[in-house]
Amino acid sequence: MKYNVAVMGATGAVGNCFLRILEERKFPVKNIRLLASEHSRGKKLKFKGKPYPVEALTHDSFKGIDIVLASAGASRSLEFLPSAVKAGAVCVDNSSAFRTEKNVPLVVPEVNPEKIKENKGIIANPNCSTIQMVVALWPIHRITKIKRIVVTTFQSVSGAGQKKIIELWEQSKMFLAKKKVTPVEFPHRIAFNLIPQIDVFMENRYTKEEMKIGNETRKIMKDPFIQVNATCIRVPVFYAHSESVNIETEKHIGADEVQEILSKAPGLVVIDDPENNSYPMPMLAEGKDEVFVGRIRQDESIKNGISMWIVSDNIRKGAALNAIQIAERLIK
Repeated sequence: MKYNVAVMGATGAVGNCFLRILEERKFPVKNIRLLASEHSRGKKLKFKGKPYPVEALTHDSFKGIDIVLASAGASRSLEFLPSAVKAGAVCVDNSSAFRTEKNVPLVVPEVNPEKIKENKGIIANPNCSTIQMVVALWPIHRITKIKRIVVTTFQSVSGAGQKKIIELWEQSKMFLAKKKVTPVEFPHRIAFNLIPQIDVFMENRYTKEEMKIGNETRKIMKDPFIQVNATCIRVPVFYAHSESVNIETEKHIGADEVQEILSKAPGLVVIDDPENNSYPMPMLAEGKDEVFVGRIRQDESIKNGISMWIVSDNIRKGAALNAIQIAERLIK
């Protein structure tokens, strides 16, 4: 059986990745409809070697569509996905719009695929940083419950959209040419700099991005008692997010055992050979589907602690791939 698929936000970085991955994984597409803003109407994008025109997103865009892959931002999802559901489509939404809704499944296929069948027309794709972290932590949590997570993320500019990618490129050229750099898309210069802010600050002095990671982790891992402390940093890397993660477990588990568990877990690749300077890095993860884990070690400051380093391509597994994996499970 083949399906009519609509890609919402088709001209963006994730939208383009949707098309590549649908083709790579031979998703059974009958017809494809590319949707974006009025500004992009008529633009041509290729799918399976054939050019398709981009259509302006409207409430009538979903007639005859079976599956919607959405990556157009939270406000657009809130406005248009109810119309898609009303038209009979099932929507996999990459925005934050529905992630905390009680009746909307928040899914990472390696962790909680059983939630897909509970959908009422919308399935939420988690935050990119949350996805890669829970893929690595879930196999440990199944052996011994994780009580607390301390995570610092080092997030690439592609996680903020196509304009941010261009800004890093242009700023880097200007900085190296010793010309004045004026930030436009970021609050500060991103080239050769780190910005310890992703999304807006909240009353508790955490950013919205940092609070998302905790709330989403608890929902996906089905454990409301996991304590999560996150610090999110934007770094001058084009693709792939990195995370320094420290966990405290209920029972003691050794670093060697953790390495063994993760080496057998789905969606994970362990790169952990410190004697040969071998560990995950953004340049190794870019363009790959897996989540890479390394620097696995015992935390010597507490009894039941483990530290690790997690890297993944935020546009692929952190966004488009995870959504398509959900769609693949959905049609089964």
